[in-house]
Amino acid sequence: MTKSELIERLAEQSGLPRTRAEEVVNTIFECITDALEQGEGIEIRGFGSFTVRQYRAYEGRNPRTGEEVRVAPKRLPYFKVGKELRERLNEPGAAREEWARGAAEPPTAASPERGGKRKRGAGGGSEAEDVI
Repeated sequence: MTKSELIERLAEQSGLPRTRAEEVVNTIFECITDALEQGEGIEIRGFGSFTVRQYRAYEGRNPRTGEEVRVAPKRLPYFKVGKELRERLNEPGAAREEWARGAAEPPTAASPERGGKRKRGAGGGSEAEDVI
């Protein structure tokens, strides 16, 4: 779902005009961003929590050239899923039931619906594919 789709769905379900729904979504995102910038955590019960993780500087390598590069310290947002959302996502769904009956392919980490990518193995054109 994109931000635009989220705005559309909010407008439809709440009966708000689209411009007002957009203001609501933007305000929520701005509040989350501002809190994270100030180092605060955000907890949305049943959904999850956002925190900021600090990472130290380190010496890395450019994967193309092998040259050593200095990676600066950084702060990155981190999301931890809440218990209710995790349980809801792991409930048996229609796709899992179809797979159990043998009517569909099993869900994998590289399934298009999961956003995964497939990469050919190092075997140079072999039939097997490694999932990354």
